[in-house]
Amino acid sequence: MAEKKKDNLKDKLFYKPGNGYDHLTEAEEKKMNKYCEDYKDFLDHCKTERLCVNYCIELAEKKGFKEYKFGQEIKAGDKFYYNNRGKMIMLAVVGTDSLEKGINLTAAHTDAPRLDLKPNPLYEEAEIAYLKTHHYGGIRKYQWVARPLEIHGVVVLADGSEVAVNIGADEGDPQFIIEDLLPHLKKPSDERPLDKAVPSELLNVVVGSRPIGGSEESDRVKLGIMKLLNEKYGMVEEDFISAELEVVPAGKAQDIGLDRSLIAAYGHDDRVCAYAEMAGLFDAKKVKKTGVCIFADKEEIGSVGVTGMISEALEWFVGDMCKSQGVDIRDCFAHSFCVSADVTAAYDPNYSEVFEARNDSKINHGVAFCKYTGHGGKAGASDASAETVGKLRKLMNDNGVVWQMSQMGKNEQGGGGTVALDLANRNIETIDAGVPVLSMHAPFETVAKFDCYMTYKCMKTVFEKA
Repeated sequence: MAEKKKDNLKDKLFYKPGNGYDHLTEAEEKKMNKYCEDYKDFLDHCKTERLCVNYCIELAEKKGFKEYKFGQEIKAGDKFYYNNRGKMIMLAVVGTDSLEKGINLTAAHTDAPRLDLKPNPLYEEAEIAYLKTHHYGGIRKYQWVARPLEIHGVVVLADGSEVAVNIGADEGDPQFIIEDLLPHLKKPSDERPLDKAVPSELLNVVVGSRPIGGSEESDRVKLGIMKLLNEKYGMVEEDFISAELEVVPAGKAQDIGLDRSLIAAYGHDDRVCAYAEMAGLFDAKKVKKTGVCIFADKEEIGSVGVTGMISEALEWFVGDMCKSQGVDIRDCFAHSFCVSADVTAAYDPNYSEVFEARNDSKINHGVAFCKYTGHGGKAGASDASAETVGKLRKLMNDNGVVWQMSQMGKNEQGGGGTVALDLANRNIETIDAGVPVLSMHAPFETVAKFDCYMTYKCMKTVFEKA
């Protein structure tokens, strides 16, 4: 009897996060699997931030959202989207409360680590045509060699017209590759640290090898490539200068494991949270506070620029809605609540030396709250208050959402950032929450389906109840 009382006391007093499958019902598992199939479809359509915006608009319009017209009147129940230059988008569902009471805001980013083409990328050497690249965001460069690649983006031609380029995703499309050196030939990089084994300047994409013209002419392979680009897209070489072309991993999102409990794909960071917040807003019922969902750009390089979270695009959109109700946007922001919807690093037992098992997130333990990110002594973190953490914790507990607390590795092992700081600096109460990820920033990252689903439930609950 004494032992039983002791166990009950532990159950009452100890914090014991657990595996979500221990309590997952058959009905909830069916919903989870349906949600994850829809998410995989989203990933397959959204290899770049531009494609994310386009597909978001397509899905939103099917749900009754209309493009926002600045200066228009708004009323409860209205559904809008604001497309910021094709690379950032905000969705809003107008609530029954005045905007003076604030908004419920979720913010994710849809840019991901990748390779961007340089402004003058095309060259020929040893009768092989290449495109030179510059890596975008934090990547392990050796992971990008000897793997199939796609190219997506836009080109603005000399006459000002814009053409979309998408090569490698459709059935029958050619794909691309960055070559590596065979192991039979020793190379200087064998003696280098792993992060320097493949210098960025060697990430040159093979795009062809067939020459055209007479054998006495030079750059015959390059000419052949330009001829193909001209025939399909109307491009001349100078048009590369006004192009945004991104090299990304080829392939669709895949179930992982015999039990199909995981998903591997390019771009989970942070499209897994972007999809969750979008789906959560779509499915939210009886919205009191106006709900706003953001797909931001440029997070991987500091959230800068006109489509990044540091820009005043949020003020531009929400401020105009506030004008419709005669509300000062500063009053709106001061009474708002924001979930910075971003991924965190999942504990990986293969690399346990850099993780802190008591405090790092684990797969299948639910949506991960992160009180602070940053590096070193919390540098660059918004560091959510006890009140903010308590608010989200109670909200999840009251609505059956499985959650866990998280950080990112041992102290001084590195760190990372999110858009939380940019939103908190606007006087908006903000906390990070998202999906734990294995192999973060790799060409193929891995997440657990259970965590994806709980992150969706978290976002939906925020829009309905926060």
